[in-house]
Amino acid sequence: MNDDILHEIGATFAYGAVGIALMALGYLVVEVTTPGRLGKQIWTEGNRGAALLLAVKLFGIGAIVFTAIVTSDTDLSDGLIDTAVFGGCGIVLMIIAFLLLDVLTPGKLGATLVGSGGAGTAIHPAGWVVAAADLGVAAIVAGAVS
Repeated sequence: MNDDILHEIGATFAYGAVGIALMALGYLVVEVTTPGRLGKQIWTEGNRGAALLLAVKLFGIGAIVFTAIVTSDTDLSDGLIDTAVFGGCGIVLMIIAFLLLDVLTPGKLGATLVGSGGAGTAIHPAGWVVAAADLGVAAIVAGAVS
């Protein structure tokens, strides 16, 4: 009985580490695709557009990781690999969706999204479109996993 609990605790920390690493990668993706320092824009300047982009990206990655964990094999190493691979696929597909929207819309999308939406102002409408695209991609990847 104690061995089962210890195994589950170890699996929890292992999956948590993979999930956190994937979310850190998602943070870096938002950092690279938008101008300025993301942390400063969100925590110092109160930029709501930047916060929306990051929040949705992290939520989408979390949903993919959750689905990968729930549907993973009983073998921990295979499950961790599946989780990392599908999480990575989700991030790549989110980047592709962002770049496609950037090509199809006027101006530079990253600059548009974080250029408005500071403290006390509304989020640029394009932010909601990118948020929906990220959630849509996450749903597609989660569906592919299951």
